[in-house]
Amino acid sequence: MKTGIQGIRIRRAAAVAVTASAVLAAGALTAAPAQAVTAPSIVAKGGYVMDSATGKSLYTKAADTRRSTGSTTKIMTAKVVLAQPSLNLDAKVTIQKAYSDYVVRNNASQAHLIVGDKVTVRQLLYGLMLPSGCDAAYALADKFGSGSTRDARVKSFIGKMNSTAKSLGLTNTHFDSFDGIGKGSNYSTPRDLTKLARSALKNSTFRTIVKTKSYTAKTITKTGSTRTMGKWTNTNTLLSSYSGAIGVKTGSGPQAGACLVFAATRNGRTVIGTVLASSTYAQRATDATRLLNYGFARKV
Repeated sequence: MKTGIQGIRIRRAAAVAVTASAVLAAGALTAAPAQAVTAPSIVAKGGYVMDSATGKSLYTKAADTRRSTGSTTKIMTAKVVLAQPSLNLDAKVTIQKAYSDYVVRNNASQAHLIVGDKVTVRQLLYGLMLPSGCDAAYALADKFGSGSTRDARVKSFIGKMNSTAKSLGLTNTHFDSFDGIGKGSNYSTPRDLTKLARSALKNSTFRTIVKTKSYTAKTITKTGSTRTMGKWTNTNTLLSSYSGAIGVKTGSGPQAGACLVFAATRNGRTVIGTVLASSTYAQRATDATRLLNYGFARKV
């Protein structure tokens, strides 16, 4: 009797083992997929994220809706300057009264350039991209446009901006200014601005400038002496708050809201994106942080 009971127990144990093995085998064949990464919620009305290496879209929110872009326009300003043939970054530009009058008249962000100072093209690019100087933008447009008058040169430069947009396939982008203070037809989309940033970041000078947190320049005054300009601080707070951040450009305005084109590199992978029409400067950084985290979590 004892032997019979032991036999039943052995047969039951064997049956359980066989059943368990079958379940494990079936599970191996039909393993559940990895938990999908949940797309974040952002306050910005438009957003887009892509993988830089592949160009693959990782996140979209009204990504092709045209909106005012504010000073993110200056990405194109810098790109056009850096694309000039035989560009001499150390060439000097004399600051004109028209540039300072312009920023005062428009209550625009500025690099506080002083009339008569001789500032290099390199310094103007830093003044353009860090403190978002509209005076620096004006100086660059005047320098690199073509024509016999300042108005003609500025018009020519803006034409170059639009030609470049067309060559990059930015079909929802148009510029009517060199700095984002437009006349109503200065617009782009999160997708287009991200594509623009991806292209601009291929230039080593651009990469160096937009990842710089602060910059101090020495210029030659109209009397020939040397003057140290005030330190320019980058308006992109992600450079200090987000590990791996490498740029790119802030923007703002009554119509634009708070905008940010951003990029970061981690473990050899770069993610680039844009948020347009966020509610505040702090919120645009929060939106961008959420999108970067999401972009890095996505597999490509």
